[in-house]
Amino acid sequence: MSGFLAIFVIAAIGYLIGGIKIRGVELGTAGVLLAALVFGHFGVEIPSVVRNFGLATFVASVGFIAGPKFFCDFRKNAKNYILLGFLIILSGALCCVLTVKIGGIRPELAVGLLTGALTSTPGLAAAQEAAGEMSALATTGYAIAYPFGVVGVVLFVQLIPKMLKIDVDVEHRKFAQANSAEIEPYRGKLVNIDGAGFFAFTLALTLGILLGNVRVPLPGGAEFSLGTTGGPLIVGLLFGHCAHIGPVDISISHSMLKVLRELGLMLFLVGAGVQGGAGFVETLRSEGGMLFVYGAVMTLIPMLVGYVVAAKLLKLSLFNNLGSITGGMTSTPALGTLIDVAGTDDVASAYAATYPIALVSVVLSSQFIVLLMR
Repeated sequence: MSGFLAIFVIAAIGYLIGGIKIRGVELGTAGVLLAALVFGHFGVEIPSVVRNFGLATFVASVGFIAGPKFFCDFRKNAKNYILLGFLIILSGALCCVLTVKIGGIRPELAVGLLTGALTSTPGLAAAQEAAGEMSALATTGYAIAYPFGVVGVVLFVQLIPKMLKIDVDVEHRKFAQANSAEIEPYRGKLVNIDGAGFFAFTLALTLGILLGNVRVPLPGGAEFSLGTTGGPLIVGLLFGHCAHIGPVDISISHSMLKVLRELGLMLFLVGAGVQGGAGFVETLRSEGGMLFVYGAVMTLIPMLVGYVVAAKLLKLSLFNNLGSITGGMTSTPALGTLIDVAGTDDVASAYAATYPIALVSVVLSSQFIVLLMR
């Protein structure tokens, strides 16, 4: 089967799987990931550009949608978002250290599990660089932990409201009131380049990808970059907030952004799933099922710690809490699911605020664990 045809076959099957509800819980778009894992296992290949294009499209759309209210929300909750982003990664890193100490596995493999559990490709790249000749172990760990890293967070944001018997409609109204913001309209005449908004979107992607490629040196010889996720997300936020550059209109209709967001998420999951599925079963057989358990723990503990701290200590609303967790776990698919659960795109603000903190933290912790525990 050609890669071009496989994209649409995987997506169609994935949406069928994702639409299956069990006690009101469904995988949604994450069903595409499961279908892609199976196709990847049987040797189907998808060019990496599909994954990267999907990821950049998704996060840029999220930025445009969240932009109008993001900066107001960030000013209100900046300390909370910074604390949660750091704390979620720290708890995952501690789980990783304990896995090395108790489980007796090599730190390169453990850090691979951590980055897979947090679905963090930049973290994996940092771990591979620190691991040097043992970088293959980090890749193996990432491949084992990644599937549950995606599905676990997707299920978490759906199950928490149900398990705690929270009225989602009431929370939606509270969240809408707390996050309402007046947007001052531009009073001059705007020049509209194209009616669909593709000029603004492609310009945002261009600038975002360039920003994401900027490398910043970190202690210990590591490098940090915003990558395909962070760069387009930040530029999308700025464009969504400003809505115009001088007299040039850079706004995009909400309906168009929702289509682009879903398309991007689907393409990302197809590419990521096929890549992760290649050799997944063989790796699990050879390395042992306990590695999957270790990876699952590194997904679950940070989420639970983040949720409890946000709810009990920081007193964040449910949707700000869960939005922060999706950002802290660097989970793009879970954000898409949370938007559906919450019934509002505004939860993307919490994701966008927490994500950069988590991204820097996971890159640094991946480096330090490998270097200090060898």
